[in-house]
Amino acid sequence: MATWLITGCSSGIGRALAQALLARGNNVVATARDAGTVQDFTDAHPENALALPLDVTRRSQVIAAVKAAEERFGRIDVLVNNAGYGYRAAIEEGEDEALRTLFATNVFGPVTMIQAVLPGMRARRAGAIVNISSIGVRIAPAGSGYYAATKAALEAITSSLSKEVTPLGITATTVELGAFRTDFYGRSLTEARQPIDDYAETAGLRRKEHQVTTGQQGDPAKAAQAVIAVVEGGRPPVLLVLGPDAVGVFRKSLDALGAEVDAFETVAMSTDFASAT
Repeated sequence: MATWLITGCSSGIGRALAQALLARGNNVVATARDAGTVQDFTDAHPENALALPLDVTRRSQVIAAVKAAEERFGRIDVLVNNAGYGYRAAIEEGEDEALRTLFATNVFGPVTMIQAVLPGMRARRAGAIVNISSIGVRIAPAGSGYYAATKAALEAITSSLSKEVTPLGITATTVELGAFRTDFYGRSLTEARQPIDDYAETAGLRRKEHQVTTGQQGDPAKAAQAVIAVVEGGRPPVLLVLGPDAVGVFRKSLDALGAEVDAFETVAMSTDFASAT
């Protein structure tokens, strides 16, 4: 029986993951900004579930949540950094306060969580860290540059973390999600307050996409089962791409980047120092 601490369990992938783990008899620390939205887990599984309030941007709450989890279940075997939200704006439209809050939640919050659980994992020489990202990292659509940037930063951190903790018996994995049938568009998406008309056909189009795509995505329950299977398999990859759409986008993005590197290879190679002969 493993103990999983999951952030952002009020809906979507986080909720599906908590439900699946509890059904399998695992211990789950289900967290959300409003603990009332995850209290049903404790009500249904009083022995295995712990519902806690957690705003990942508040270090004191992070420390308190990790302490409560360890006191209740003895250890944290798996951390899943799922809490986060989207922000749509052209780069010029980005508002300073909104951007700082976005990065605080999507990047620095997960970092704080990681730093809080690692001492226990290092002491046991065991553990797994899973950071939820988006296939948007690969394409960075017009209008989603800032959101993609937060997830790209989290992916880079995860890659370095993996190299640092693998010798200690700990794994670190990024899960790059495609589109899944959650309420992300309704509850987890914000926008610039003052759109600029000149971006109506680029970033502006991005803001309208949820009107036609909601309800047409993948199954969060299946995504949860995939994450559990990979973690329980013992050797999770550094990067896990989930969703047929995500796999297609990932491969196309690699092909496009490779083609661009090839097209400018002569320019790239021309920067070497001239031969001394």
